[in-house]
Amino acid sequence: MTNFEHMLAGFATAFELQNLLFILAGSILGTIVGVLPGLGPSAGIALLLPITFGMEPTGALIMISAMYYGAMYGGSTTSILINTPGESSSVMTTLDGYQMARNGRAGAALAVSAIGSFVAGTFSVLALSLLAVPLARFGLRFGPVEYFSLMLFSMAAVSSLTGKSVTRGLFSMVLGLMIATVGIDLQSGSPRFTGGIAQLQDGVSFLVIAVGMFAVSEVLSTFEDHVRGAAPVLRIRGRLWLTREEWRRSILPIIRGTLIGFAKGVLPGPGATISTILSYGLERALHKEKDKFGTGMIEGVAGPEAANNAAAGGAMVPLLTLGLPSGGTTAVLLGAFVMYGLQPGPLMMTRNPDVVWGLIDSMYLGNVMLFILNLPLIFIFVRLLYIPTGILLPLILTIATIGIFSIDGSTLDLALALGFGVVGYIFRKLGVPLAPMVLAVVLGKSLEQSFRQSITISGGDPAIFLSSALSVIFLTLALAMFFLPLMWSRRQRIAALAARLRSGSHNPVSS
Repeated sequence: MTNFEHMLAGFATAFELQNLLFILAGSILGTIVGVLPGLGPSAGIALLLPITFGMEPTGALIMISAMYYGAMYGGSTTSILINTPGESSSVMTTLDGYQMARNGRAGAALAVSAIGSFVAGTFSVLALSLLAVPLARFGLRFGPVEYFSLMLFSMAAVSSLTGKSVTRGLFSMVLGLMIATVGIDLQSGSPRFTGGIAQLQDGVSFLVIAVGMFAVSEVLSTFEDHVRGAAPVLRIRGRLWLTREEWRRSILPIIRGTLIGFAKGVLPGPGATISTILSYGLERALHKEKDKFGTGMIEGVAGPEAANNAAAGGAMVPLLTLGLPSGGTTAVLLGAFVMYGLQPGPLMMTRNPDVVWGLIDSMYLGNVMLFILNLPLIFIFVRLLYIPTGILLPLILTIATIGIFSIDGSTLDLALALGFGVVGYIFRKLGVPLAPMVLAVVLGKSLEQSFRQSITISGGDPAIFLSSALSVIFLTLALAMFFLPLMWSRRQRIAALAARLRSGSHNPVSS
């Protein structure tokens, strides 16, 4: 049978009634997992695995995969409405998504998130169907050297593109990298900066930091405004759906975010998180009003949300064709395949075409189901904004507490989240961006491992980072991320000074 015939047979499998119900169940569960901070797709799939044990493999894998991309759909909701990212890939959405909610455009932010997710999800499944094998071969060209350079570029981008000061962004990023070193050293096996506390040997959880820095600090800041009588009343302005202007501004960011997300998803590493950073940075770089990013720009939501979902589809390419997981969630998925007696890899496409194509084609249907499910939920979710401050703030703290405590049942994590909440509150007062620190924690360990592997391969010669064309390109872009904002700021100051001098020469009396 040709691939086209296998694809048609896969649709026949996906359209079976029981498999349609599995897609629906997985999509709903995934949306719930994505909305609630704390679980995440990896933990959600791990919890679902025992339930699916004993089921027919194709149906079970269809439901598990539906939970994966369903969680990607739902992750934006709490980021936009209560400034609480449940996953690292939703951090960039908070920057402008929450500000859109504060500006009365929560419905538009949720709508463009759902539309971007649908477009990106559908494109990534189509590309997975047509280009899986050649894309997987390209992904194998990335070694530790290229990963280190790519992650360095990603962190340089987020440090220079969030906030108004590169120096403050760098400070936030370096602090995050320092926190990422806490825990067991994977190379020597010795604990680092744990202070003798056994619970810190696994490091500080991303979720603890994200909830503390975003959610708890937001509660503290809003509580202060409420006490001072200056708490903003969040109301929906205009219609819930996108306006024509918002449509026009969202189309290209969705397309660009989709392409970036899928390309990064094919590569190993934290693909979804890095792709959202790259997408946000690209949209800001291309926009004429760069300074408005962080104040509620719809481009800052459309691009990262599309990238986030496209990366989920891209991550299935190396998993299905090479048997290589590109992140924590796909590693759990690989375990699910093995549990059902299937070995993902080059031979799986020929040995188990019914499972592979049934799974791929079910993702088309899953994206449609999620789009239909999520649009009506927008009208329900935005009602959260009408909850009075006295109820909303304890509600946010309750959700955050449950999410953090559900990780390990640790009271230390709760104390750390409160501490990071105070740090986040101080950062807000000082104008230090929060996102670079949180994302540096996420990428820090992978960055360190790639650096160590590269240096080990070269025998201690740092010139290895200049031995690859891809690495040189990423390092050049990283330098540009640091220096271009400084040059741009200097140019603006010179232009402002020249304007004042010209104004003075034209008005000698007034001077």
